[in-house]
Amino acid sequence: MRVLLFERKLSFFAEDRKSRILTHPTQQIALPCVGPIKEKSLMKLPHNAHVAVVDGNRFMLLTNTGKPFEPALEMVEQPDLDPSNFSAGVRHQDDVSQRTGATDLNELAHGAAVAEWLNAKAVSGHLKQLMVVADPKTLGEMRRHYHSELEKALVGEIDKTMTGEPLDRIAKVIAET
Repeated sequence: MRVLLFERKLSFFAEDRKSRILTHPTQQIALPCVGPIKEKSLMKLPHNAHVAVVDGNRFMLLTNTGKPFEPALEMVEQPDLDPSNFSAGVRHQDDVSQRTGATDLNELAHGAAVAEWLNAKAVSGHLKQLMVVADPKTLGEMRRHYHSELEKALVGEIDKTMTGEPLDRIAKVIAET
């Protein structure tokens, strides 16, 4: 269960003997939280961390050459992957997508191929810190294929389609998320 911590001012004052100023002590209260927590904070992307920008058809690997709260992204590579895991996502389709054919198995297989490629890089030690930016369906499929070493390297995930955007726009979205 998630809890939110709030500080509550106590109903009495205490005298600070050194400065002779009355202080107002606070107490932390833990309250149960229902639903998502929306906070306005900036995403921290470490310097030299890699960013994988993925959708069902494209994959770009970028690196942060900027500061943690002001990322500047540069292209590292765009691997041409062979999506071979066509069983990816078959069991996890919702009923509506199965009936209407809205889930493209090629896109899910591409997401699985990207996860496998990232797994190999993380296991070999080439990826120390990684952020994944992918559309929600591809990100969900990728999560099913994450290796434990890749999970350790993850510094964040953003479920948004950004493959067609310029690098500065991607960096802005990362900083504001």
